[in-house]
Amino acid sequence: SSPGLLLLTSFLLHVKEDRASPMRLVCDNRLIQKYIMEAKDMEKRVGQCQALPALSCPAVLPLVDFRLQQWKSKSNETKRREILCDLALLVGAATGAQGQVSEECGAKQLDQLYQHANSFFLLLQTFSWEAGHWEPSCSPHSMEQTHIPSIFLTYRHLVQGKLRFFFHDLAKVLCK
Repeated sequence: SSPGLLLLTSFLLHVKEDRASPMRLVCDNRLIQKYIMEAKDMEKRVGQCQALPALSCPAVLPLVDFRLQQWKSKSNETKRREILCDLALLVGAATGAQGQVSEECGAKQLDQLYQHANSFFLLLQTFSWEAGHWEPSCSPHSMEQTHIPSIFLTYRHLVQGKLRFFFHDLAKVLCK
């Protein structure tokens, strides 16, 4: 789809600004640290927004906590698919919340979160170890939230946790 291609291109250009390639995102630990800091900053900025409404239609958020030993026992493809499911829910939650927030500060932060989560979503679709195309047929564990900051907290936990460890695991394989 052309909007998806446009977003992937913009993500790759954003990464290119750092003189990076998608491989550098995996192989250079400083980049994932940069994205963790950006997630923290977005979460902090949305907390400073005035009068954020409670969502009348709750956001469905993935439960992104995990046990490290369980995580390590999974294949990279299983990890990738799990993170794709989490990101798909986050992208959907950001989109749904955007339609309910008219206040400029909150809308701006939600747009930024959407861009970041969707960029990771598109990037992870390019990594695959199994034949076939990713289908959004997953049913991750989820919860409903009416508080907008919860979307940002979930995104930060995903980037700090599963995504960071996934890139660390990929680096062992791809970055000799």
